[in-house]
Amino acid sequence: MGKLYIVPTPIGNLEDMTFRAIRILKEADLILAEDTRTSGKLMKHFEIATHMHSHHMHNEHKTVENLISRLKGGETIALISDAGTPAISDPGFLLTRACVEHGIEVECLPGATAFVPALVNSGLPNDRFIFEGFLPEKKGRQTRFLALAEETRTMIFYVSPHKLLKTLAEFVQYFGADRPICVSRELSKMHEENIRGAAAEVLKHFEAKPPKGEIVVVVGGKAISKESKHSNS
Repeated sequence: MGKLYIVPTPIGNLEDMTFRAIRILKEADLILAEDTRTSGKLMKHFEIATHMHSHHMHNEHKTVENLISRLKGGETIALISDAGTPAISDPGFLLTRACVEHGIEVECLPGATAFVPALVNSGLPNDRFIFEGFLPEKKGRQTRFLALAEETRTMIFYVSPHKLLKTLAEFVQYFGADRPICVSRELSKMHEENIRGAAAEVLKHFEAKPPKGEIVVVVGGKAISKESKHSNS
């Protein structure tokens, strides 16, 4: 029986690649990459010659059965995404689940992921939080916002740059203009920045300065009123 390795890759700074991740990728029989062109640059930088196959959201349903057969045949397969830890808003869950169902060993290496540094450096409470990833595009978006408006834990969202202004405006609408948020942009890269403040203030900032790059938004939860605290005690 083979083994599936889930291997995180840097979200920007190549120095965040671990020695172990490089070794696993060199020793594997096959690397599954979200985009082989993007990952090819990483492979070249670390002199990794292992053969790669494309494994992304548009073909993962079709390829899982064949990959399970190869793993049962004794192959070692490493799964990577374009950046960060696979299966976190990226392909990986379907194959991992199938391996678990077939008794194939799965090991996820610790490593880079965008939401952890964004949460920690936001300055917002991080003892309890929820990860929302990408919000629904249209269907169910309003319903999700209405539900999250009552959430008291810190919330983490992935937002594409061309949708940031719309999303920030929705935060103001559903959560209130004073809700504390932090927009982390280009984490670990040369132009990393973290814009903190009330939702309305951060929206105003990005209206004047259109956003670029990869973005994580951390939003403070709804404040618990004194009355609620007393009733729960």
